[in-house]
Amino acid sequence: MLIYAVSLAIVVLDRFTKFLALKFLSSHSSVPVVTNIFHLTLVKNSGIAFGFFQDRTPVLIIIVILCLVGLIFLSFRMRTAGWVERMSLAFILGGATSNLMDRFLFGYVIDFLDFRIWPVFNLADSFITVGVFLFLLSTLRKRL
Repeated sequence: MLIYAVSLAIVVLDRFTKFLALKFLSSHSSVPVVTNIFHLTLVKNSGIAFGFFQDRTPVLIIIVILCLVGLIFLSFRMRTAGWVERMSLAFILGGATSNLMDRFLFGYVIDFLDFRIWPVFNLADSFITVGVFLFLLSTLRKRL
């Protein structure tokens, strides 16, 4: 199924970028790519978005697993949904799965993309955000 293939590709891409971040970046050091605009900064985030709920890894793991189970059930219902809806679900599933893997492996999520005006994040976070945005946009478009 296309949803799972795209999700797997996202997991592989995110795991690879996090591997590189761990290999080449020191904790809380910052490497400017474009000075004062975009840096690579290794952050070990034990919370969720924006660092909320720090050091609550067991609770966050349970919440994410429950959400993933719900998304998998939703994916079976979305087999006939449009391309945008299926891709949005794949983006969310892939991103959430990769961040969950971090929590299991390390007890925190590896973040490294630092635009200086936003908390440091990773590719999985980006895919989750884009997936949620596409899903909401598609839902709103259908209702209008």
